[in-house]
Amino acid sequence: MSRLHSLLVCMVVGATVVPQMANAQAWPSKPVRVIVTFAPGGSSDVVARLISGPLQQKLGQTVIVDNKPGGGGTIGAAEAARSKPDGYTFLLSNSAPISISPFMLDKPPYDPVKSFNHVSYIGSVANVFVLHPSVPVKSLKELITWAKVQKEPINYGSGGIGSIGHIIGEVFKNEHKLAIEHIGYKGSTPMHTDLIGGRLKFAIDTLPQNVPYMQDGRLRAIAVTSPKRAGISPDVPTVIEAGQPRLVAENFLGLSSPAGIAPDVASRFHAVMAEILADPGIVKKLEDLGVYGRKMSIAEFNAFVGKQVFDWAPLVKASGAKLN
Repeated sequence: MSRLHSLLVCMVVGATVVPQMANAQAWPSKPVRVIVTFAPGGSSDVVARLISGPLQQKLGQTVIVDNKPGGGGTIGAAEAARSKPDGYTFLLSNSAPISISPFMLDKPPYDPVKSFNHVSYIGSVANVFVLHPSVPVKSLKELITWAKVQKEPINYGSGGIGSIGHIIGEVFKNEHKLAIEHIGYKGSTPMHTDLIGGRLKFAIDTLPQNVPYMQDGRLRAIAVTSPKRAGISPDVPTVIEAGQPRLVAENFLGLSSPAGIAPDVASRFHAVMAEILADPGIVKKLEDLGVYGRKMSIAEFNAFVGKQVFDWAPLVKASGAKLN
């Protein structure tokens, strides 16, 4: 009976292990979806579409970029967190749905650390203070002075409620006791329509999509939020140079899977992305967008996200910003 029992146990274990191994070895055998938490046109969307082509070639499967905007990025992130951890759904993770928006909700629908395995770090991108040319200021210090003498509250915009631009604005507002009010748009494209049209006086937005408007004079940039000047806009000073070091903030971009993904699938996906991100042509295209990367292992990226959450959570809570 003992030998029979052992044989039965081996058969049962083999029946469960073999299919799992087969599934892992077969990955990917169908299209891979990348959920983007903002509308088309923003940095996350542009980066997702940039990497989707080479990713599709290397995986041999269609890569679908699926925009799920809303809720400060939490709608798309929650859908990703609920998805099967089978290597066919990834989140284009960024600061908004990971480091910021969960702390603007009383009951967040996911845990930014525990609900995901953060598999591939792509890079970070600076934010920028941009103004309509009619605003008579040329520096962050002048913006503070100008805002304080206005008779009516000034509206400022960002790519969405819960975006990193939103929180930078609230820190800026509280730091200097300014009468400014946030307007969160559904992406940078509609925000630019109002900003360029003069219906919005200034915005805090990721740098890359603002560069063309800065170059042709439709917008004026007065400060970037990175620790160093950005390569795509070297003439724009940093918030540190402007005497506002508390406003240093960069939006990270990466690819994260739902928690529970098989380690070998995560490793294979990470390896494919590492090849893509080492391609000089891809590096150049990312840097042209203002996205600067560095190598991170899966463990390092997860630790990085944990640090981001630790650093941003108290700032978000102190700002008083809420998601409805």
